[in-house]
Amino acid sequence: MLDWLRVVRMADMEAVRWALVGMSLDTVERAPVGVRAAQLWVSRMLQVGLIDRARPAFRQGSVVWPKDTTSGRVPDLFRQTARHDLAVSAVSARYLARGYEWRRDRRPITRRDHQADGVAILGGQAELVEVELTPKTPIRYKAIHSNHGERLTREGYTRVVYLATPGACRLAMKEADRWLFRDVRPRVVAAPVMDARGAWSGEPDAPWAENLMPPAPPDDAGTPALWEGIA
Repeated sequence: MLDWLRVVRMADMEAVRWALVGMSLDTVERAPVGVRAAQLWVSRMLQVGLIDRARPAFRQGSVVWPKDTTSGRVPDLFRQTARHDLAVSAVSARYLARGYEWRRDRRPITRRDHQADGVAILGGQAELVEVELTPKTPIRYKAIHSNHGERLTREGYTRVVYLATPGACRLAMKEADRWLFRDVRPRVVAAPVMDARGAWSGEPDAPWAENLMPPAPPDDAGTPALWEGIA
């Protein structure tokens, strides 16, 4: 659990509840652990000095992060990217709850390269995950989708999943239609499950979850059912 927290850097209590499900030895669950169980884990980690916490004004509830015993450095919860970091941890925790492993994507190799928000791995298959709270510019999407296409064909990733606000989903998929080749386009999918604050707004057992969570096979040429009907 602490290893996961070091990867995502910070998490709110809802993400902790989902991540604890993924750390259990039971079968994959569809619901997070109870609030009391999550609070007990946080309390124990605080007592032994392994994590720290705060309650930022923009978030309901506490935010926790792994304690840096070497430098004593704490994350800046008011920087511009804090909401995005918490959104990534919310997504990551839900992947863990469904049996996935979560890793950081590798750093960009060249100036044209792009680092995704995370890599989700299950059954020997890996997919790139993008978490977007605000749409990027079309020219930026051109570069990102071009890089996604290369990694799908050359690096063995099964697909790219966008978990984003409705507006970011629409633009990301519109630009994917424009810049991705026909053979890889079906392997870039999206779901509008985030709100502008970076909070998860999708139902955990909604129909899209059944289509989203299992990794898509590399040779899947069908239209992503996940995106159908989203205007």
